[in-house]
Amino acid sequence: MSKIITTPLSEDIIEELHAGDSVLISGIIYTARDAAHKRLTELIENKKELPIGIKDEIYIM
Repeated sequence: MSKIITTPLSEDIIEELHAGDSVLISGIIYTARDAAHKRLTELIENKKELPIGIKDEIYIM
């Protein structure tokens, strides 16, 4: 049986998930490719503001 979750995520939802769980996700999911991943990583390392808010969100890079 799949767990149904929506974004943004909460700590309670995250704590209930386990490796191998099947999930159905509803809401916004951000995706990015290599160049975007590099840019976001550099911004985080330099403690600069990100172009999008990623706290409690789902992003796939």
